[in-house]
Amino acid sequence: MNNSLPTTVRDNQPPLDIIPPAPGPPNNPSPVATPDTPNALEKDSKPPAAADSDESSRAVTDVLQSDIGVATLLDRLKQSIATARDFATFLKKRSTLEEEHAQGLKKLCRISLDSIRRPDIRQGTYSLQYAEITHIQERMADNGMQFALSLHQMQEDLIEMAANMERGRKHWKQTGLSAEKRVQDLEGLMNKAKMKYNSLAEDYDRAKTGDRAAGKVFGLKGPKSAAQHEEDLHRKVQAADSDYSSKVQQAHTQRMELLNSLRPQAITALQDLINESDSALTLQLQKFASYNEKLLLSNGMCISPLKSQSKPEVRSLSDVVSAIDNAQDLKAYLLAFASKVPPKTPDIKYERHPTLLPQQQAPLPPPPTSAAANSHRQQSQSISSQAGQPPFAMPPVSQLYPGQTSFAQPVNQLHDRGHPPQEMPAPHSYASNNFSSPQGPPTPQHYPSNNYATPTPTPHQPPQHYSPNTYKALNAPPQQYTPIAPSVAPQIPPQFPRTSPQMAPSPQQTIPTAYPTSLPPLKPVFGVSLDNLFKRDGSAVPLAVIQCVQAVDLFGLEVEGIYRLSGTSSHVASIKAMFDNDSSKVDFRNPENFYHDVNSVAGTLKQFFRELPDPLLTAEHYEGLTEAARIDDDVVRRDSLHAIINSLPDANYATLRALALHLHRIQENSHVNKMSAANLAIIFGPTLMGFSSNPNASDPSWQVRVVETILKNTYQIFDDD
Repeated sequence: MNNSLPTTVRDNQPPLDIIPPAPGPPNNPSPVATPDTPNALEKDSKPPAAADSDESSRAVTDVLQSDIGVATLLDRLKQSIATARDFATFLKKRSTLEEEHAQGLKKLCRISLDSIRRPDIRQGTYSLQYAEITHIQERMADNGMQFALSLHQMQEDLIEMAANMERGRKHWKQTGLSAEKRVQDLEGLMNKAKMKYNSLAEDYDRAKTGDRAAGKVFGLKGPKSAAQHEEDLHRKVQAADSDYSSKVQQAHTQRMELLNSLRPQAITALQDLINESDSALTLQLQKFASYNEKLLLSNGMCISPLKSQSKPEVRSLSDVVSAIDNAQDLKAYLLAFASKVPPKTPDIKYERHPTLLPQQQAPLPPPPTSAAANSHRQQSQSISSQAGQPPFAMPPVSQLYPGQTSFAQPVNQLHDRGHPPQEMPAPHSYASNNFSSPQGPPTPQHYPSNNYATPTPTPHQPPQHYSPNTYKALNAPPQQYTPIAPSVAPQIPPQFPRTSPQMAPSPQQTIPTAYPTSLPPLKPVFGVSLDNLFKRDGSAVPLAVIQCVQAVDLFGLEVEGIYRLSGTSSHVASIKAMFDNDSSKVDFRNPENFYHDVNSVAGTLKQFFRELPDPLLTAEHYEGLTEAARIDDDVVRRDSLHAIINSLPDANYATLRALALHLHRIQENSHVNKMSAANLAIIFGPTLMGFSSNPNASDPSWQVRVVETILKNTYQIFDDD
């Protein structure tokens, strides 16, 4: 029985020659296989660099054909995808920065163009060339926007390419690695079958040769004899041999398929994906470099364009700046004021007041001739008959007080020098309308002398009959003056004539007796709605608002307490009368036209808004404005008010914009005028919003908060205009 076993089994070898030879290169090499190995002669004849290249190629081929080839290429493709995504992120951020820069530059250019139109900015060649500079900057901003759009498109292309590469990588990862895994699993099963086969063969050999431990072998049916045990081992060895042989055949077949087909396909596909990803990234890098060069070249052409015969008018930024003529701008600015030059003042000299001259140095004027006296008497009778007064006239102030143009001025001079009216020489006692006061001399009032001069009493009325109401009409507080009683008033000597041809007032010397508050309202402004003013005058901002804002901008930005201090009521009434008469004829660039009283102009502007039939911010939006004012977040409150302001009618919006920009300039000078945004809001809150019929919504604090928010965010609310 022992002799029936094959020799191979006794020698601990498999009965069949089924061990495959060592795997070599496939019969049909894949596309990634290297060229044929050169012979020794060719190898010796190549230079060292070529030999190194061949060795590198063989090393690369060995890596690709090994079991780690697919995994290595998968990792390399993953790096390419990550690199493409990283550069796409860079492009996105670079595009965002360039877009923000371009938008900020365009916005800055718009603001600059608006600012150079303001009257407080230098005009002339500077404004023209500065506008051209902003246009050049706008063209550079357009180039930046185009560059940003190109980078954004490149980023999207890279993201799409990376997504495609990722899908291909997942496919070949599943396909290539699964084939490698199947081969590894089959080889593992083959090794297990081999180990089992070798163990049974060794047991069989020991049972056959009698080399076993002492004792009996027990089976399921009891103890076995040595022959039975040997027979059982023989059957097991044959079964293990058959299983091991089949495992080896399966592993060999699967490995050949992997080496000849699956692995080359996966390696080729992964190499193609890597090359495609790297090529796409290189292309985008080249485009990035090209776009940068194009951006710099375009900006350079904007700053310094190429001059040609077809376009000789094209100027560079340096040419634009060189075209600014400072001397010409100064000359043009001064020439604009040529028509406003005041007449030359007479030579300054000392003239002693006639009342202070010695008695012997003030002779009486000669009596008038008969012809002149008769002529003047007829004129005096004509005037007195019209006025219902006795036929006598008061000489003009300019003759009684040489060199004086104001009625109040000689009175104050006399009081300052300590000469009360009752101690004046008799021949000249009629010539001064002095009103003594126990408290001292009154405060002088200075008013312009061109259009609306300081009023004087009617020459036909003696000064001692002035009443307190008359002083109010003359803009003097009644408590500052005390009329002279008739018992102490100086009397006119009978030998001195009341009138003379030299003293008779002429029409050119007539001084108005009051401010022009009785002008006919040909084109009323106060109490008229903004919409009606817009339709009538064709200006979205009323002319009265324009003139008042202009006057305060020119003469009131540094006046302490502007808009808080009240002006003179008579001045305000006079200014209102001028606007109601014809606003187009009012010009407040000359301070004499508003009596050098900028506080009265500010009061007139506030009065205009108070007398509007519908408030500037409209009663319709009152509740919406107060609701927005209750918002604590500053940005949300500003945006809510901005939305409501945008919904205002055109005239209201334009007027609010002009007023807000003006008040913003006021608060910018708050270190001088002490008028901050909060102070201005307290003044203009109720004026601009009015009051609501709902008592719960009429809290003035919300009105103040609305106006204060507008003033603190003026350029954010009106920046697009």
